[in-house]
Amino acid sequence: MLPIISSVPDVNIELLVFAIGSGSLILSHVNDTGFWMIKEFFNLTVAQTLKSWPVMETIISVVSLILILLLNSIV
Repeated sequence: MLPIISSVPDVNIELLVFAIGSGSLILSHVNDTGFWMIKEFFNLTVAQTLKSWPVMETIISVVSLILILLLNSIV
């Protein structure tokens, strides 16, 4: 992937790494270790965790993507 990215001009690699990390958070589900950690730590049922954890992770992902895009317009 790096040869393709380095061949494109005006790509900020640091922001690209942040964007990839942000995209990896979206729609976390039961196959995620964090899902089970939150379930046990907050003593939630699976249904309660399914209603809260993926929604929160998606909000974090979308907000961080918006911030990355704003930062990209500044840098």
